[in-house]
Amino acid sequence: MIIRRALVSASAGLVLSALTSAAMASSSPDGDGDICVVDDTERKLCLASPAQRIVALSPSVTELLFAAGAGERVVGVVSFSDYPEAARELPQVGSYDRLDLEALLALEPDLVVAWAGGNPGQQVDRLEAFGLPVFRSDASDFEHIASTLERFGRLAGTQDTGDAAARKLRDSVASLSARYSDSPPVEVFYQVWEKPLMTVNGEHWISRALALCGGVNLFASEAPLVPRLSREAVLAADPEVIITGGMGKADSTWLDAWRAWPQMTAVAQDNLFFINPDLVQRATPRLVEGTRRLCDHLETARERR
Repeated sequence: MIIRRALVSASAGLVLSALTSAAMASSSPDGDGDICVVDDTERKLCLASPAQRIVALSPSVTELLFAAGAGERVVGVVSFSDYPEAARELPQVGSYDRLDLEALLALEPDLVVAWAGGNPGQQVDRLEAFGLPVFRSDASDFEHIASTLERFGRLAGTQDTGDAAARKLRDSVASLSARYSDSPPVEVFYQVWEKPLMTVNGEHWISRALALCGGVNLFASEAPLVPRLSREAVLAADPEVIITGGMGKADSTWLDAWRAWPQMTAVAQDNLFFINPDLVQRATPRLVEGTRRLCDHLETARERR
């Protein structure tokens, strides 16, 4: 066992040594590289040439990289990276909240794209200390998603694709905004989770998507991005609409629980709506389609007044 551990340690050391040399060759620590971007934590990242081996540390990051045309350059992902279909076949390096650094290093990436709001900070810092170029991503609204597509395209040498995807997203959002800008407001409770009961505040991209449709998030002023609530707080707020993504793409059971309170406006008017969580709970281009569906739900509620 001792010999085996020593061999594993030595192997990891060789991988790290080779990887660090490669990373330092492709990354310019003094900011003099040919390709420079600023990430979502205001850190400047420069590469001497487009990244060829990228590891994505969240399902959303994976989806954004593919959308920016960099899918063929992604060599590793974390668990639940299930979109697009090609992402399912890629090697996994742990989960977003518990990275397998040895597996990640073995892939010899020349760029790691981390999730600033979700990955363990110490593990991401260690990757950077090893000499790996790290882009910390944390898209929070439509414009941020568009900007991310542009930056990913630049880093991967697929700038035309990234820019085109960003333009398409901005155009779609502008069209939705124009269509619903004068719509009567609808008070909404968006349910993220059941136990504990959770929602989103006004800074979350789901709340901003609802606002684009004329939705009013009744819990926008809560301090946490994803606040916990009591059921009594929701009953007191008496939303006109309740929307949830449930436990999965086709599980609307959370909505059924609210029918126990027929005095609620949302229940009385049958404004209990389900939406595929992947379309709204990931800050990716698919959020546009999710927003369209949110808007459709709010239009239905308006018609039932």
